[in-house]
Amino acid sequence: MGIGTSGQADDLFPGFRSEMLRGDGVDIFCRIGGSGPPLLLLHGYPQTHAMWHKMAGELAGDFTVVVADLRGYGASDAPEGDVRHHLYSKRAMAADMIAVMAGLGHERFAVAGHDRGGRVAYRMALDHPDRVARLAVLDILPTYDYWRNMDWHYGMAIYHWLFLAQPRPLPERLIAGAADFYLEHTLASWTASKDLSAFDARALAAYRASFLQEARQHAACEDYRAGATIDMELDTADREAGRRIGSPVLVLYGNRGIAEKTSTPLGTWSRWADDVRGTGVDAGHFLVEENPAGTLDAMLPFFLQEALA
Repeated sequence: MGIGTSGQADDLFPGFRSEMLRGDGVDIFCRIGGSGPPLLLLHGYPQTHAMWHKMAGELAGDFTVVVADLRGYGASDAPEGDVRHHLYSKRAMAADMIAVMAGLGHERFAVAGHDRGGRVAYRMALDHPDRVARLAVLDILPTYDYWRNMDWHYGMAIYHWLFLAQPRPLPERLIAGAADFYLEHTLASWTASKDLSAFDARALAAYRASFLQEARQHAACEDYRAGATIDMELDTADREAGRRIGSPVLVLYGNRGIAEKTSTPLGTWSRWADDVRGTGVDAGHFLVEENPAGTLDAMLPFFLQEALA
């Protein structure tokens, strides 16, 4: 069920066109702009594609930029979850993006993903190594590493992993009772400043338009239920089989973000890929909006290497 483009902050992406494109059995809302090699941008929880608005225009000067809503978020379809949570696995979400990019004529492309979008992006690189030219993951560690190292410290830092993965309808009912409060608390608490000052009012309106819908609250819970089940199973199988990400990987993280709290991000990612580089950015978890200039400075040279190759 798509919600159309109402509330999706059209003015945040001047010069971009909007399209509803077919994913792997669902329709995916995208904004597309610029010219040059293709670059896919994926958002995280509890946001939509609007999180990229401070950087998308700059990137469009060098790339054909595709900014997508993941299934269940924004204006993309939000199917009812299945018993095994496969519909919201990162494998299914990755298949959506492979189909979307192929539909646009991009068989091979670069991708940057923040938060849940980063999990979709690295699953895409593992499942479809011939399609991902370069991969940037923003303020995450692999799902496997979070669950394998879950202790009191991790539990306090990422309590929502445990809460949202609880069986239906517990988290859905509790969130629905104060959805606006929950959204704003979550956004503010993961920033360095612990408030909403980093977020454009138009972007916040887009996040609310999506998050206040019960179907999307359910979809987000299914996303995290998949993270605790099928996603962890897939990551574990890859680790045990010794599969690694073949494309170059850029790891960016907020110096006061979530990934930095619990591990050395570069060290962790080096166990998953051969070519890993990266740096911290002066920000909390939402580095794209808290420090877009610093994030762009770190990201642009990495992707330009592919464009110039």
